[in-house]
Amino acid sequence: MITKMTKYTFLLLNRDTESFLREIQELGVLDITRSRKPVDAVSGKLYREAEAIRKEIETVERCDFSRDEDHHALCEKLAAAEAAHAEKLHWGDIDPVKAKALREAGCQLHYHTVPVKKFNPAWTQQYAIQEIDRDEKNVRFVLVDRGTEGANSFQVPETLVAEESIGELATQISTLKESVARREEAMEARKEDIPALEQAHAQKAQELQRYLAQHGSTLVADDYIAVMTGFAPTDNDAALQAELDKKSIYYIAEPATAEDNPPILLKNNWFARNFETLTGMYGMPVYDEFDPTPVLAPFFLLFWSFCMGDAGYGLLLIALGLLLHYKEGFDLLGLKKHWRLVTTLGVGTFFIGILLGTFFGIDLTKVSWIPEGIRKLMLSGKVEIGGSPYDVSMVAAIAVGVFHICLAMIIKAIGITKRAGFKAAISTWGWVILIVGGLIVAGLALTQVLNATATKIAIIAIGVLSVLSIFIFNKPGRNPLKNIGAGLWDTYQMATGLLGDVLSYIRLYALGLAGGMLGAAFNNLGLMVLGDNPTWQWPFFLLIVLIGHALNFAMSCLGAFVHPLRLTFVEYFKNSGYEGKGQEYLPLSNQIENK
Repeated sequence: MITKMTKYTFLLLNRDTESFLREIQELGVLDITRSRKPVDAVSGKLYREAEAIRKEIETVERCDFSRDEDHHALCEKLAAAEAAHAEKLHWGDIDPVKAKALREAGCQLHYHTVPVKKFNPAWTQQYAIQEIDRDEKNVRFVLVDRGTEGANSFQVPETLVAEESIGELATQISTLKESVARREEAMEARKEDIPALEQAHAQKAQELQRYLAQHGSTLVADDYIAVMTGFAPTDNDAALQAELDKKSIYYIAEPATAEDNPPILLKNNWFARNFETLTGMYGMPVYDEFDPTPVLAPFFLLFWSFCMGDAGYGLLLIALGLLLHYKEGFDLLGLKKHWRLVTTLGVGTFFIGILLGTFFGIDLTKVSWIPEGIRKLMLSGKVEIGGSPYDVSMVAAIAVGVFHICLAMIIKAIGITKRAGFKAAISTWGWVILIVGGLIVAGLALTQVLNATATKIAIIAIGVLSVLSIFIFNKPGRNPLKNIGAGLWDTYQMATGLLGDVLSYIRLYALGLAGGMLGAAFNNLGLMVLGDNPTWQWPFFLLIVLIGHALNFAMSCLGAFVHPLRLTFVEYFKNSGYEGKGQEYLPLSNQIENK
């Protein structure tokens, strides 16, 4: 997901920028862009006026009673007294004479509050209990403790009830309210001026920004006005603004919008975070787009694993990832900081390799010691479609591709609806209904979940909705003939593009098959050298197998990276409408990132 950003605007003289940037660098959360304009008579006057208002705000804020510790303490006492008074109303006042007599007689009163559902009526038979108050949520009662063992065994926690009477508590509240009011009275007038002063400063700063943007200034002094715009995650607002206030840096903070083109910081779970590098390779999303990483992550892992297609190579990747992490000074091709990604790809490759039935080129379907349960899960054998046999793994690759493209189309429709409204997405939704809905109905019909009548009704409904959306209402308000023409053009593009996109996923099957066959070929070459009664042939056997699998592993990794990346960047991103024109969030910081 895309982290929400807050936009910060700073205006200051050029001579103050270096010290300002050093202070900002210490905070390490602001992504800063800057420009500077020469000072002329108008901009200089506007800057001085804005600076005067800023200094006045700082002076008034020092009198803000919300920063006063004594005022804060009074408010806390008032809140406690009000809470005690509210609780006391449930219990009522106890006659002090009778309470004293009970204590002298050796009886202690214990106050308890429990939810209605947890109140056990049997308690009244076991203990000296008097119910005081009951409402929809709680039961309040008093337990009289005469010093017996049974009373001591009562495990319900006590409720703190003020010793003061209801009247005494009310008097305390009244006195505290008067103290708070007196405390605030002296500052209230100036406090009320702060919003107006802040608005005046913002207006003056905006006026200066507009002037600097629209006019070429004539330099009348050896100085410049620096316009600083920064973005920081909204989650950091409280801490960042507190630090800015401590440093007496005045700023305008407002929620960032898509028009501001804020930098993009991705925030994903531990799994998807490993694949954010791939999203960055294509380009970050813009602020109002969807983050493609949560979808990219599982599919890239699946595609990679299909292309590698060998469980043994998965173990090698896991070992490589752990080696990159734990071995100091070991960094292969700059992958050290991506060790989690390498390890994750290895885990996926191992399990998909088991499903495809290949382990270092060995066909697991022909190995006798493989458990029958695992053998049944393997994607081996043929499946008949239209009377022709096809490899199960090839059909699986095509099915994954169809699902991937359908998901991309749904995400595209949702994205357009979110950014531009439903009217702009009518045609896109029409194609979703036609293709995705048609596939769902076909699947339900083939599995006989829908009978012939229900299938016919569903097909007619899908056809009517999709035709109206694609050809008639693809752009409401436009000439219907133009809409029909645009719909025909979209139909041509879809018919030619989707078929090619789906067929592209055959590469998942082909690369996995090629890698497995090449690994098996090296095994066979080694066995041919080994012969039936090996002696001196063992070193040559090991040499052929190790070199062969090393080459095959390297080529498989290259293919497993390039082709899934192509399926993601071309087939998926094209059909999902993702453009990747955003800028990465790079905060100004003096800390060296260490992953």
